[in-house]
Amino acid sequence: MHALSIGTWFIHILTLFEWTIAILLIQKISTSSKKYKNLIYLSYAMLPNLASAMAAITWHIFDNDPYLYGLVYIQALLTIIGNVCLAYATWKIFSEQKKIAQNT
Repeated sequence: MHALSIGTWFIHILTLFEWTIAILLIQKISTSSKKYKNLIYLSYAMLPNLASAMAAITWHIFDNDPYLYGLVYIQALLTIIGNVCLAYATWKIFSEQKKIAQNT
């Protein structure tokens, strides 16, 4: 685990916690408030990016072992999937809010 500095490890681990807390908070807000129920899409769309970060950290835990280089490709694929999911969730939230605004 010495491939990264302590500061970089600190930021990586905190980012995982931060992302997890954000997902949980967005999910809680979306389920507890009728006004923000569309945010559930966002919480689900964030999961592939969280898995991507976990793949990257796993690779670093094993000192960037060349035998685990497949994790780099998995991480890249999960990042692409996550970004597409986030874009779709944003569009879905926006379009549903637009419909609500037009009906009022």
